[in-house]
Amino acid sequence: MRPITKTRADLTNAVYRSVGLSRSDCARMVEDVLEIMSDAIIRGDDVKISGFGIFEVRDKRERIGRNPKTGVSAKITARRVLTFRPSIVLKKKVNSGK
Repeated sequence: MRPITKTRADLTNAVYRSVGLSRSDCARMVEDVLEIMSDAIIRGDDVKISGFGIFEVRDKRERIGRNPKTGVSAKITARRVLTFRPSIVLKKKVNSGK
């Protein structure tokens, strides 16, 4: 069984069914929330959603890596990575299947 991907349209429809505003207002709300989250992450801020998890940006330093197939060493440049740490509540829901 393939996992189902949720899209912006799916999120908009879920908000529309829950809130009862117009679809365009709900779409604008979803876009605004995603934009606020994106801007915060780009600035390097953590985004914590209670009961869901934390999106954080981490700085990775430059290091020497190795191609496992050929064994050739290569320099991996410093970069920023986005990580997600789920909350305990979300972990419990995922493990219980509810």
